[in-house]
Amino acid sequence: MATVSDPAPAKKSRNSRKALKEKNEIVESPSLSSSVSAAAKGKEEAKSFEKDLMEMQAMLEKMKIEKEKTEDLLKEKDEILRKKEEELETKDVEQEKLKTELKKLQKMKEFKPNMTFAFSQSLAQTEEEKKGKKKKECGETKKPLTPYILWCKEKWNEVKKQNPDADFKETSNILGAKWKTLSAEEKKPYEETYQADKEAYLQVIAKEKREKEAMKLLDDEQKQKTAMELLDQYLHFVQEAEQDNKKKAKKIKDPLKPKHPVSAYLIYANERRAALKGENKSVVEIAKMTGKEWKSLSEEQKAPYDQMAKKNKEIYLQEMEGYKRTKEEEAMSQKKEEEELMKLHKQEALQLLKKKEKNDNIIKKTKEMTKTKKKNEDVDPNKPKKPASSYLLFCKDARKSVAEEHHGINNSTLTAHISLKWKELGEEEKQVYNQKAAELMEAYKKEVEEYNKTKTVS
Repeated sequence: MATVSDPAPAKKSRNSRKALKEKNEIVESPSLSSSVSAAAKGKEEAKSFEKDLMEMQAMLEKMKIEKEKTEDLLKEKDEILRKKEEELETKDVEQEKLKTELKKLQKMKEFKPNMTFAFSQSLAQTEEEKKGKKKKECGETKKPLTPYILWCKEKWNEVKKQNPDADFKETSNILGAKWKTLSAEEKKPYEETYQADKEAYLQVIAKEKREKEAMKLLDDEQKQKTAMELLDQYLHFVQEAEQDNKKKAKKIKDPLKPKHPVSAYLIYANERRAALKGENKSVVEIAKMTGKEWKSLSEEQKAPYDQMAKKNKEIYLQEMEGYKRTKEEEAMSQKKEEEELMKLHKQEALQLLKKKEKNDNIIKKTKEMTKTKKKNEDVDPNKPKKPASSYLLFCKDARKSVAEEHHGINNSTLTAHISLKWKELGEEEKQVYNQKAAELMEAYKKEVEEYNKTKTVS
């Protein structure tokens, strides 16, 4: 029973193997398809990666080129900046130099000489007046009219009446023809008046020329003095500036000048400030509050403050009128003083010119003496001396009083003051000195006669 039942299970194993094979084929077939699709995907991915890589390489190339360009630009900019820095350094050095020079100039501005330039200013004023008023001066020192023009002036209306239709040229031609027919006797009075006018004109011109020369001489001397004084003062100023560098003093306001009146708002603000200070508020807060309050006030409320401001303004204007009047008076008195000083300087200048002329004459005489080989004779001490003139006698009397009146002035200014006083003297006062001078002259003449007699005897 056992031998018959053995072959059956062998058949079953064969069948099972076939089934397993089929099963395996069924199982293996989907895995192969998935592997094929994965390989295709991998190829696509590789292609896209290569593409991205190529793009990245191209981008890198571009970036390299751009980097090189930027580096070149940066180098250029660095070079420009370096040059600019060098320029700025040179400019800084120049600026430092300019600053030092400016400081020096500012120091120079602080220099205030303690001198009065009234004389030089008056000279400048006279020069300006001369330039601005040429016509007036020409009228004063006008050239004298010729005999023919004097005659024409006299006969013009007469000729014009005789020839009413004649114009200027025709009338002048008629007059010219008539003048030629006149005799020497008829022309004589016009020639005499012309000669007299000419002499007067020449005297005026000579006087003006002499005054100009004198003023120029005095001006030169004054310039030398002022230059020396300025130099001394400047050196003293430089020494003081080196010792201490103080700031410039502010301009001193005139204490006599009336203060400008405050407005209506400021009057209100001053009133309110006193009340608001008690509330412990700052100045800014008080100002803001007063400003707002003033804006909110009506015209009726503002009216008393406006009236107060108006009254203050009227008082201020009155005070200013008085202040201006006093200033004008001061200016007038100063002008008078300057005029007096100018007169004095003119006199001083003339004195200097006289001295110069005297010296020039002495030099001229000595030169002539050397040329002609004439030796100066010894002066006889017994010979009578010439007496002083009336002016010199006055000088002796007036010198002490003038010296006491103008203390500390030099000799030339003193003589100028004395000469001005002499000019201001009346005829009666001058007559006293003239008589004294005449008496002295008579005594001198007698002495000379006696001296000459004794000389002839010897």
